[in-house]
Amino acid sequence: MKYSNYKFALTLLTFLLLLDCKPDTTDYLNHLEGYWEIESVILNNGEQIDYRFSNTIDFISINDSLNGIRKKLKPNFSGTFETSKNSESFTIKFENDSLNMYYETPFDNWKETVLKATETQLTIINANNVIYNYKRYEPINLNNLN
Repeated sequence: MKYSNYKFALTLLTFLLLLDCKPDTTDYLNHLEGYWEIESVILNNGEQIDYRFSNTIDFISINDSLNGIRKKLKPNFSGTFETSKNSESFTIKFENDSLNMYYETPFDNWKETVLKATETQLTIINANNVIYNYKRYEPINLNNLN
């Protein structure tokens, strides 16, 4: 076999191995909880909306039985949050190599799929193929504004 055939075979093997590699969505669960600030939204027509500032953040909490809540919070300069008593309950299910969040309220029910969840980033897609990109919320430190 010529050198180029070896190179082709190695490239093909590498490609096939990478094709079979899927993200470990169970690891997403370790990063899902916490405070998240919206960075951008990609609409189903491809249009991207960037958020330079948002006055609300999403708080996600999950219990041991894979049930959770999602709540909108308004951060204050004092480091605390304003919140209403409203929250959306969800159930997590691992299906077809995906982490899905199923919401149910008295008015509606829907599903969101976590595409990515790391220590610093969260990406979610809904049934309308709208993608939401979040970054981990970091409180504004007024002492560092000098």
